[in-house]
Amino acid sequence: MPGILVGVDGSHHSERALEWAMKEAALRHVPLTVLTVHQVPAGWLGRGTAGSPEDTSLLEGTKAAAQEQVDKVLAGLGGPHPEPVTVQAVDGVPAEALLSAAADADVVVVGARGSGGFARLRMGSVSDQVAHHAHCPVVIVPHDR
Repeated sequence: MPGILVGVDGSHHSERALEWAMKEAALRHVPLTVLTVHQVPAGWLGRGTAGSPEDTSLLEGTKAAAQEQVDKVLAGLGGPHPEPVTVQAVDGVPAEALLSAAADADVVVVGARGSGGFARLRMGSVSDQVAHHAHCPVVIVPHDR
């Protein structure tokens, strides 16, 4: 997927990353892919994931939430809008899913932190993993001060 890939999880941090990615995609006239991940537990010994058919409705809900976030940011965006914007939702482990999707991206964008964990951390585990393992440039959008 050429163009810009941005990971979102519904957090304020990912909303800032989404806004940055939208502005950059519009400026550069490149496609924007918004990826959200419905996290499923790692399978036995971390091999694969343990999703179930019941997860289909959860995945659809995750995608709908990401689409709402995209619509909200687009509505508040001043200036040109990116074309096209594609929202994708996948089951998996967030860092692994982002790294896999970023294999062909020109750049991947993430917020400094996501919705989980420890508020004192400057960078979350997903952004750390993506920064260290992506095969393309990575933009980490910092949080508000």
